[in-house]
Amino acid sequence: MPPPSRRARHWLGSSKEQAIPEHRTVERFDVALVAVGTHGDVLPFIALGHELLKRGHGVSLAAPAPFEAMARRAGLAFQPLGTVADYEAVIRQPDLWHPQQGFRPMFDYALRVAEPACLWLGATRARGIDLRVVASPLGWGARLAQDLYDLPTATLHVMPFLIESRYDPPRLPGLPLPRVLPAALRAYVNLGVDKVAVGPFTLPPLNALRARLGLDPVYRLRHWWNSPTGMLLMFPDWYAEPQADWPGQAVQLGFPLVDRFGDVASMPPELEAFLEAGDPPIVFTYGSAMRQGAGFFDTAVRLCRRMGRRGVLLAPQGGQIPKPLPAGIIHLPYAPLSALLPRSAALVHHGGVGTVAQALAAGVPQLVVPVAFDHFDEGRRLKDRDLGATLSRRAFRPARAARVLGRLLADPAVTRACAAARARMADGRDAVLDACDYVERLTAAESGPGPSRAS
Repeated sequence: MPPPSRRARHWLGSSKEQAIPEHRTVERFDVALVAVGTHGDVLPFIALGHELLKRGHGVSLAAPAPFEAMARRAGLAFQPLGTVADYEAVIRQPDLWHPQQGFRPMFDYALRVAEPACLWLGATRARGIDLRVVASPLGWGARLAQDLYDLPTATLHVMPFLIESRYDPPRLPGLPLPRVLPAALRAYVNLGVDKVAVGPFTLPPLNALRARLGLDPVYRLRHWWNSPTGMLLMFPDWYAEPQADWPGQAVQLGFPLVDRFGDVASMPPELEAFLEAGDPPIVFTYGSAMRQGAGFFDTAVRLCRRMGRRGVLLAPQGGQIPKPLPAGIIHLPYAPLSALLPRSAALVHHGGVGTVAQALAAGVPQLVVPVAFDHFDEGRRLKDRDLGATLSRRAFRPARAARVLGRLLADPAVTRACAAARARMADGRDAVLDACDYVERLTAAESGPGPSRAS
């Protein structure tokens, strides 16, 4: 494996001279945040905006409409991308949770909201505001606006899955290439998936929109969606080692622990009483956007009964939860994992990176039952580091899951690895504060002469 990128590893930490000194006065400016996705994609932007607001900057968030209440609780101005019904229509599509087809509904949604986001940024810039932009990879409207107006822009990644490398390629959903294959071959296959599956579906409508805006066509989506002037990678180097072929503009920070900005900021009283009443439970969640988790939660109940363990089921829709629940098992729509997991025995979940990070901070073992997107890649990283295990949805049955979970809870190597991860998370820098420092450095003068209008 080649040496890691020094820029990615050392922008903060050992190269402290590049960080903003505490005594430095930063002029006030406005930040437009563009986030497209589910809770794990949007909450880091709300946390970032909240901190920038505390520093005296003006902050607006453009995101799917269901996140308006969370954004406004954090003090942010909000620009809805689509309606609540639009968002619900996307997350209720069965294909969204298909390993090989899941990207299509989400990419289609990203394309539909790209032009409104671009026009919003253009109108903001036209008012003469000193504007900087931070966008998620699916915030394509921000990249369109950057190509049109040369706005200082950074792309914020919350998962290593979206960072390409021929030395350490991510594991694609529905494509379990053996690890014994050379990394370069696995990366070549990943590139082929882009050309065969992603490009033909996404590039024609995206390039039609770019043509209407007077922009040249895009040839590779996963290259273009990264701002050429700035990238923030919100995951630590001990979890995803930086690679020499990562983009030169990428800066690697740490995990943003941001669940306090979610649906509920504190522990619900009924959950507090449940935790006080017995042994640490096993926590089960299948993600905030999942609407087809009935089988997962049915297995969860039977798994708890088989192991003689108490359980906490987290699902926003009660229709996914079997009724009646036996004694020792409780269901809640949402709970802050930062408060719940340190008082729990283990976490069983889909593999979303935000959920992964909270379990690492709590030092509890994880059993991942991956669905789509980055879930398979996160599960692989946990397994490689003795932090957890994975079971396919088909294999997630009470008897087998009990054996795997029992091994995780009894294995001293897993216990040591989880404790080490918890210590690293506790001793690490605050990733949100570091990201704010980066945004305060993101000026038009420092971002270069402006991006090319072709990608």
